[in-house]
Amino acid sequence: MTATPQRGVSAAVWLLRGVGLLAVLGVLAPILVIVLSWSSEQTDIWQHLIATQLGGLLANTLTLLVGVGISVSVLGIALAWFTVMCDFPGRAWFEWLLMLPMAVPAYVMAFVTLGFFDFGGPLQSFLRANVGQAYGSVDVRSELTVIVVFSLVLYPYVYMLARSAFLSQSSDTIEAARVLGCNGWQAFFRVALPMARPAIIAGVSLALMETLADFGTVAIFNYDTFTTAIYKSWFGFFNLQAAAQLASILLLFVALTLFAERRSRGGRRFVQGARLQHRFRFAVAPFTAWLMTLVCSLVLLLAFLLPVVQLVSWAVAAGSAQLDRRFFELLQHSLSLAGLAALITVALALVLAFNRRQKSRLSSIFGSAQLGYALPGSVLAVGIMLSFTYIDNQFLIPLQRLFGMTPAPVLVGSLLTLLAAYWIRFLAVASGPLESGLERIRPSLPEAARTLGASGGALVWRIYLPMLRPGLLTAAVLVFVDVMKEMPATLLLRPYGWDTLAVRIYEMTSEGQWQLAALPALALVAAGLIPVIISIRQSRH
Repeated sequence: MTATPQRGVSAAVWLLRGVGLLAVLGVLAPILVIVLSWSSEQTDIWQHLIATQLGGLLANTLTLLVGVGISVSVLGIALAWFTVMCDFPGRAWFEWLLMLPMAVPAYVMAFVTLGFFDFGGPLQSFLRANVGQAYGSVDVRSELTVIVVFSLVLYPYVYMLARSAFLSQSSDTIEAARVLGCNGWQAFFRVALPMARPAIIAGVSLALMETLADFGTVAIFNYDTFTTAIYKSWFGFFNLQAAAQLASILLLFVALTLFAERRSRGGRRFVQGARLQHRFRFAVAPFTAWLMTLVCSLVLLLAFLLPVVQLVSWAVAAGSAQLDRRFFELLQHSLSLAGLAALITVALALVLAFNRRQKSRLSSIFGSAQLGYALPGSVLAVGIMLSFTYIDNQFLIPLQRLFGMTPAPVLVGSLLTLLAAYWIRFLAVASGPLESGLERIRPSLPEAARTLGASGGALVWRIYLPMLRPGLLTAAVLVFVDVMKEMPATLLLRPYGWDTLAVRIYEMTSEGQWQLAALPALALVAAGLIPVIISIRQSRH
């Protein structure tokens, strides 16, 4: 009676390991292909880049990283400290309202900023008409504006993690510092901030990786970075090898960011207690309290309310003619791609989570499958295109000739390339909720089921999946929304005729048609609110 279940469990384990190893190979293959691209000489292209653009690309990328890193750190930490440790008017509302800017993609914030603040926008037009010509002739297409745009949409990464870290700190520690003579600011810099450092660094690292991965924002501002150079090499020079070599340099930036984050942590980890430890807030002077309210209001206005109101205004001005067959086709493409990608990604993440739960020698190998999230979409697109081109040319096309079929690419130019980019990129996003859900399932439950004769399949369908339902739903929603908003990989890999809402926004904003980009942008913002609401609910509990 017990032998059959055991054989079933063993077969299921081997099947899970096989699928998990294939997933790891799928993630690592594009990275390997990009690194090996240096075996192909591209002397002419590199001479041109070195003579004209490479120095500017390096300077722009480094400046953007430093500027965004400092800005999101200051903004996220300050807002987290205000809402956790201080009493001021509106604090309870701002505590969750300040998470809403996460719903606004950076490239949407970019074209709204240009449309509202640029020379022909409503603000400068009003200033020229009512104040004077000198006050309405400011060029906002600057490096500083790019940094501000990124900071406004990415500070919630730091805000949420710093807020959780401050909440998890015992008030006894802060009180002890006050007893020893520290005032509020000294207690913050000497006690609270060092204790929250691992969480803050993790949030800043996420913001920097998103900055490196971005294409739409820097393209809208004509601010050249390595992502725009990859696009120009691919579609301008039609040289995929040169694009891969540029992608490897961008990959080096990502690796250095991750390395710096790990080194800064040392052996420390950020752990939040089972329940929140904070029990008091500082009383601040009335002027300071209202100043905090003003700062929070200004951030919320610039990062969320202004973009949404401006998008609604443009969408209304463009009229209902936008709701045509083309829009609903784009919406259908976005929804179907996001749905398929969510199913595939969650299924693979579940397989990897089960494999890591086995605590075998392969656990660290399975964990490397989450490296895909660190890959910018443009880098991933180049790696996948080269990998699939090799498979087509070396295996699939010869097979077609062998069976007398007309040779044609099977993988390149198909939806499979796009779906592969999505699941590799967002596998880590789905893994978090699933692994957290698995940790809550006590080992005694599946052991009891095996004792009662349940096979491997029955364990999955009757024990694990019902108990993992909340984590599965959260993972699917997060991947679904991330795929809908993803631009670089979609722009580079989409098959002919498979434009999405994100691609439509890029096409319209590249032509300066802000009003025609407003409705697709509103659809993406509405979709982005779903994971933000989930995060707000989780933070409240």
